[in-house]
Amino acid sequence: MALIECPSCKKRISNKATQCSFCSADLTGNTDSLTTISHIKRSSQLMNHSMLSMTLFIAGVVIWFWGGEPAQGIRSYIAGVCFVLGFVGYLITRVRIVLHKRKRV
Repeated sequence: MALIECPSCKKRISNKATQCSFCSADLTGNTDSLTTISHIKRSSQLMNHSMLSMTLFIAGVVIWFWGGEPAQGIRSYIAGVCFVLGFVGYLITRVRIVLHKRKRV
């Protein structure tokens, strides 16, 4: 008996189980289609993280240049934090996407 990951809830279950004991997902069907669906869901989730990071970065640009002049005071700090978090988050997410695509079953 080996432990595998449930395709719907990601918890560890027996490979001989016909139903997940956590989420009650039916595991008697084609496991290839279940892993494909799980892979697509994860890809979609990573793309959403990527878009959120890009939106945060763009928000930093808008905050910085709002009103036609560079930001000063607290506005510059807020814009800087948005720049950094958006840029770093985007880079990390893109690396995770590449690694996820390499892991393709």
